[in-house]
Amino acid sequence: MNRTFAHALGGLVLAAIFCFAGGRLALAQAPTGPQSGGQAQQTPPPGQNPPQQQPKPQEGGLSIAVEVPVVTMDVVATTQHGDIITGLKRDNFRLLEDGVPQTITNFGPSDAPITMVVLLEFSARYGGYFSYVAKYWTDALFPQLKKDDWVALITFDMRPKLEVDFTQNKEEVRQAVYHLYFPGFSESNVFDALLDTTERLKDVKGKRCILLIATGRDTFSKHTYDQTMKALRQSDVPVFIVGMSKAIQNMRDRRYPMASDIDLMQDENEMKTFAKLTGGFAWFPQFTGEIPGIFQDVAAYLRNQYSLSYSPTNRARDGKFRKVKIDLVEPDGSPFTVTDQKGKKQKYQVYAREGYSAPAGAVD
Repeated sequence: MNRTFAHALGGLVLAAIFCFAGGRLALAQAPTGPQSGGQAQQTPPPGQNPPQQQPKPQEGGLSIAVEVPVVTMDVVATTQHGDIITGLKRDNFRLLEDGVPQTITNFGPSDAPITMVVLLEFSARYGGYFSYVAKYWTDALFPQLKKDDWVALITFDMRPKLEVDFTQNKEEVRQAVYHLYFPGFSESNVFDALLDTTERLKDVKGKRCILLIATGRDTFSKHTYDQTMKALRQSDVPVFIVGMSKAIQNMRDRRYPMASDIDLMQDENEMKTFAKLTGGFAWFPQFTGEIPGIFQDVAAYLRNQYSLSYSPTNRARDGKFRKVKIDLVEPDGSPFTVTDQKGKKQKYQVYAREGYSAPAGAVD
């Protein structure tokens, strides 16, 4: 392993990508507004409309529902090796809410354009390498976006900062990343940044997701890990994650062979939990060469999702969390089977949110 530390970190600049189709996301309208230095919202190309923010939902409304009492979830299925399973039909899905079978009323592929929020950790941590290598990973990300996709850029260290509001001009965002030269602080308040961006997305309808690329080490966020986990569980923003723990451990092994990796394991486990709670996926690459494949996978996951809707049989407005489990089955209800090119059976994995929070209070 003769790669330099800078190259080992080259593709691993911390980011979170929040993706959704339809609706409008006005990132600059966060409670505190965009941080100084952020660019104004970009003018869309002729004939194109920017993402639209929807009216605020009813107080206590379903966290992943389009309208009460319909719950909608985005689902993607892969083999044990990460290959996406395509060609699935409604009859291939079995959905349980708190163990009770539910009837899927609407089903179809979720093929709407992607809208991404790139939440990029830009700090002086680890000698400020992030500011030096940020431009390398962007070249692997943007080729995965299509003409109709939207992308925005937010950076964070102590606090999040809007750099570029939503635009379909990917080169504009690329150039903004290239110009991130001088990180100001070593702090990385990833919990606060993640929840701040999730809060900005809460009133947006449509398909959404997060890709958080981070060490997972939080310095002194106002929110604890437990608070962050609870908030993400109740939100409807999926989180995809690219973590740096393995790349950092490679550096430690070279420079400090006796250094403990317990803290890095904790960071990695926290990131895996965020992904699992929200129906996302987590990657932990070691080298820059892995980054193009990872971003290809991110785009493939988003473009091969299925949208499942159902009306819960439990209509109680108790505000409780309802656990949702989605399995694959054959059309006749027998266990689902998937084989590789050699005809060998493989296990499969379904990625979807763990559930939703029921509405609370009596109907007006």
